[in-house]
Amino acid sequence: MIIQVLFWFLSVMALFGAMMVITSKNPVYSVLWLILTFFAISGHYILLNAQFLAVVNIIVYAGAIMVLFLFVIML
Repeated sequence: MIIQVLFWFLSVMALFGAMMVITSKNPVYSVLWLILTFFAISGHYILLNAQFLAVVNIIVYAGAIMVLFLFVIML
């Protein structure tokens, strides 16, 4: 039961974050919403018992790639 609730919560969070990425007018806010989406997807990986993919998703995408995006946007 708790896994189903977590799944639906993470799904709603991922979809809401993805919609906010598209509809945000400020590119910095879009990057921050994309980070939220990556964290929700990492939560799905944890529910699938794929902890390595969740950690790699957080470290590589939410950490390195998003910092690169922010540098490009700020320039």
